[in-house]
Amino acid sequence: MKLKNAFSHIILIIVSLLSVFPFLWLISTSLKGAGENIFAYPPNFIPADFTFENYTGVWARVNFLRYFFNSAVVALFTVILNLIFSSMAAYPLARMDFKGKKIAFFATLATIMVPFQAIMLPVYLIILKFNLIDSVGAVQGYLGLILPFAVNAFGIFLMRQAFLSIPKEMEEAAIVDGCNSWQIFFKVLMPMVKPTLAILAIFTFIGSWGEFLWPSIVLNDDKMFTLPVGINNLQGMFSSNWRYIAAGSIISIIPIIIFFLSLQKFFISGENEGAVKG
Repeated sequence: MKLKNAFSHIILIIVSLLSVFPFLWLISTSLKGAGENIFAYPPNFIPADFTFENYTGVWARVNFLRYFFNSAVVALFTVILNLIFSSMAAYPLARMDFKGKKIAFFATLATIMVPFQAIMLPVYLIILKFNLIDSVGAVQGYLGLILPFAVNAFGIFLMRQAFLSIPKEMEEAAIVDGCNSWQIFFKVLMPMVKPTLAILAIFTFIGSWGEFLWPSIVLNDDKMFTLPVGINNLQGMFSSNWRYIAAGSIISIIPIIIFFLSLQKFFISGENEGAVKG
């Protein structure tokens, strides 16, 4: 048994090192000076010419604060809308009986198999039809980035599983106390699924913060660029400053780490709640 556990730990350590290797390489590249070859083989993880100039340089070269603000607005409202809409869609699928309930649930699950790239063109045409683009105005530009990701099947499924794990007696007791459906939803059930809300918020924030394809298609105004699109501007047609790109990428990762750490205590319990009932 000890030998088996040791072998499992070795495999996990190897997989962890392989996973963290790109991140370590990114940090190393961001701290190397202009005179050091970042593509040297074998790779040198400890910078010989240690410097923070890449961080100050990328901050001065691009409108980093504006890009950061745009990403924060888009990610924040995407998370809020996902928590609200996913919970409201999951509640009747979990706690109410109505005709076509199973069909609605399985139809929602089926959308998980459809990649966003497959529906991107019709979504883009809808966005144009409603003038939700940055050339019309900043608010419209933000809406064009947020609304296509305001709710998704994964969030609905996750919240449905969380609601299913709550005993029916909790609702019955609330009804006896005179609560209506909205009061039961907001005052009884929602506080009990906080761990699942936290895990949904983490996944949504990470996905929204790192989204590159959709903003790069929808946005035209440089002032509306999000961080991934703005950092991509550091890559030129004929040459690229990979040190600046690495530094900018590290800076853009920091909010994700902070957001995750702030909700970490809910993460494990939220994951477990999603697998309680089917």
